[in-house]
Amino acid sequence: MTCHDGTTRWFLAQLKPNCQRIAQRNLTQQGFQTFLPLREETRRHRGKFHSALKPLFPGYIFVAFDAALGGWNAINSTYGITRLVRFGEAPAAVPTDIVSQLMLRCDEAGKLLPPRALKSGDAVSLTSGPFSEFVATVEQYAPDKRVWVLLDLMGRQTRIAVEAEALRLA
Repeated sequence: MTCHDGTTRWFLAQLKPNCQRIAQRNLTQQGFQTFLPLREETRRHRGKFHSALKPLFPGYIFVAFDAALGGWNAINSTYGITRLVRFGEAPAAVPTDIVSQLMLRCDEAGKLLPPRALKSGDAVSLTSGPFSEFVATVEQYAPDKRVWVLLDLMGRQTRIAVEAEALRLA
């Protein structure tokens, strides 16, 4: 999943709706290196929760190639791809650090790994919900992906449960 030589760069290709797997397969068959970061999304449907892997950047896939060789027109004509993201006439390269940092946070299949496990006593900031931007202290990490935090509300410590994805280290 990484570019090894100095001339190969990462670019962003826009996908046709619901064609991420088809486009990824077709690009790979043509010899292009691809990266499609995925995140696990849980939704409620008819009273049951269902988890599925969804693209981190819906509608886009990273493709590595050497733009100096000019083979990027083949990408634009690949089934499942709308076009390469461009500024002017040439495709726009994505900074290498961005892609490499994303890859470090994903497993071999491209699934985004959970953030570093929080431990008791960590100061965290809530990123969503009614207490967004409040600072709290981690009390306990529950196995059901919920984190119990202590929040200072009106001079009292209040214990609430939040999802780990709604927290970031303060």
